[in-house]
Order: sequence, then C-alpha cells, then structure tokens
Amino acid sequence: MEEDQAHSPFAAGRRDLLRKLLVLGAAAPLAGALSGAQAAAAQQYPTLRGSQPPGGLTAQPQGGLASRRQAGLTPQQLAGQRVIFSYPGLTVPAALLQQITAGEAAGVIFFGENISGDAQIASVVGQLRQAQQRSPVSSPLLLMTDQEGGLVRRLPGAPAASEKQIGESANPAAAAGQAGTGAGQNLASVGMNVNLAPVLDVFRKSGNFIDQFQRSYSSKAPTVTSCGKAFITAQQRTGVAATAKHFPGLGAATKSQDTDAGPVTLTVPLATLRSTDEAPYPAAISAGVRLIMASWAIYPALDAAFPAGLSPTVIGGELRGRLGYLGVTITDALEAGALTAFGTSAQRAVLAAQAGMDLILCSARDVTQGQAVTSALASAVGSGQLNPAAFTAAVQRVTALRAVLH
Repeated sequence: MEEDQAHSPFAAGRRDLLRKLLVLGAAAPLAGALSGAQAAAAQQYPTLRGSQPPGGLTAQPQGGLASRRQAGLTPQQLAGQRVIFSYPGLTVPAALLQQITAGEAAGVIFFGENISGDAQIASVVGQLRQAQQRSPVSSPLLLMTDQEGGLVRRLPGAPAASEKQIGESANPAAAAGQAGTGAGQNLASVGMNVNLAPVLDVFRKSGNFIDQFQRSYSSKAPTVTSCGKAFITAQQRTGVAATAKHFPGLGAATKSQDTDAGPVTLTVPLATLRSTDEAPYPAAISAGVRLIMASWAIYPALDAAFPAGLSPTVIGGELRGRLGYLGVTITDALEAGALTAFGTSAQRAVLAAQAGMDLILCSARDVTQGQAVTSALASAVGSGQLNPAAFTAAVQRVTALRAVLH
C-alpha cells in the first residue's frame, strides 16, 4: 500500500521483556510464580531462565489477561478488535466515533487527505482516544499511518530520506536507525503508535514496482536485512510499533504489477523466494517487530490459488510455521484490485481471517467498509465458518500488542 526517550539499562531490559512476552500473547505487570507459560518463555528466551524479570514483571499464561479483558464483550465487539477503520477528509465522522465508543474497532489508519498539519491530526487523535476511553475496551487504539520516508510520508518531517537513499548511503544501517528514530518520534508527537513501515522488499530491477518510488533499501538482501532491523529496533524504542511489509516480498514485481490496481502473480522459484525475498524477515522477527503485513500477490511456489494474505499456506505455514513468527499479522488494503476475484470486503475479510491474518485493514476511507467487515467476522464465528479458538488467539495477539503501546 502506498501510500520514551529514556534508555537506562532498566528501561531497556523492561522493553526487551515486554517484547518477548508480547509474542507469547501476554505482556502485563503481574506478580506471581512462574507458570507453565513462563516456563515456555524461559525455554524460548534463555535470558529469562533462572532470573526474575526486571521491574517485577512476570509472564501470564496465554489468554489469561486477554481473556479477562475480553470477558463480557459481545461477538460484534470481539470482531471489532480485529478491524482497522479509515475515513475521508479532515473531520472524523460521527459514525466512526460511535463505532469506537461501542468498543467495535481496533484502530484507525490515516492518509494524506486526513492530515492538514500536526496540530490538526493531534486534535483528531485526541478525539479518537476520548471515544476509546468511553468504550468497554480498555486497550488503546492502534493509530497508524505509512511513514516510510521519502515520497511515502503522511506527516511532514522525518524520515526525509527514502529507503533507497538510505540503502545507498555510506552507512546504510546507521542511516536506517536514524530514520527509524525520526519516524517514531514524529508519529508519537501527534499521538500515533503504529507505523506501517519499513518495507523489506528486495527489488530486482531499477524502476520496478517497489523501486520506482524508492521504497526498497536495496536489490541486495543483506542490505535490506540490516537496514530493516536497524529501522525496526530504533523506531520501537520510541514506543511506536513497526510493521515489516510486504511478506513474502514484492521485489520481483514489474513496474506494471501493482496489487492496488489488479491481480499480480509472481512466479519466483521457492528457493529464490526464501533466499532473497524472505531473507530480511528472520532478522526483523528476532528484533521483535510488532506487526508483519502480507502481500496481495500470488506466489505459485507457495500457493497458486490465493494471494499471500488470503493463504493459510503462506501465513500459517511459511510465516508462522517456517519462520516462527508469533506476533500480529495485518492485511494490506482490503479493497485492493488484486482481490477482485474474492468477493466483497466482508467476504475477503473472512478469507483473510481463515488464512491467519489478525488485523483487517479497511482503508477505503469509508466507515461502512469496516462496519461490514466487523459484522461479517462476528457472523462467521457464530456460524462456525471461523474457528472460535483461532479467532480468540488472534484477538489475544492484538490485545497484547495494544497493551504495550500508548
């Protein structure tokens, strides 16, 4: 889609622990003895083994805190915890404020048309947060935009350099880290807490789909890997979550292969897909990236029938299974032209949820799109079309993410 500055050892240790607990679906300041989930965490993260986490934080069995937060929510409210809304223009529609107050929205994405300046968008964010505080859901909203750098920025200011400029600089990783800090501070200054960046696509040819707007760090996977990790680490230190995209990669797309405009099939051999396109993701995952966005392209080497974000093979098998990602997954724009063969936004959302996508991005600038998706997800759980346990696990991952943001 085109579109806390203290660094003491204690603070760093606390952030690191929260990140580790987040991917397990629990991140809360709770006291108590090690549970089975804590033992699992100690096995997965040896640095936790045999020592009390800093600040008295202890892990909680997956679903404990999240389940208590979900207790008493209606099916419509639970479904809403997986939906990101959008709206047209500079003024938040009353319908969106009502949706948030009812506890039926996970967050909002902002585009250029929603922003006239820092003071204006900060005021909007304040309105949204006030609506959230009146809702039955205690977790903060996910308030996001695309602040990649260069041409793809929704807010004025950092990062000014594009990913390509960073990749071609004298010290790409250092420049990427500075860009990540700048992006995080910029978004945090107006109250946003999620950036749909960095792009981890490894472009093949100059001027192709991802390179034409300088949205890729490099045609070399190691450069993309080091820059992506640096950006993610630096940005998340500011308290703003990073989103690695577009898994498993759009670097092979030609200039005319735009998933926003129509269907795209990338016939990349599996070995190349894994050695080049997916290469930056293990480092991003090890850096604790909070979200990963899936591509809407079809990759016949993995699944010849479904775009990546609608494919259980790609999301459940490749991303979660082979690469071991346990964090939050998010779709690209649900109204994308690449999905014309897959029904309405509501039908696409159910397919995405079946594939393992946690958050559904409704970015048509139309509140009714998100409302239709929320109702469809609730109905699909009620009818058994969506597995209730898997649905609950997705809500728990999103709730855990929101619990560590501001």
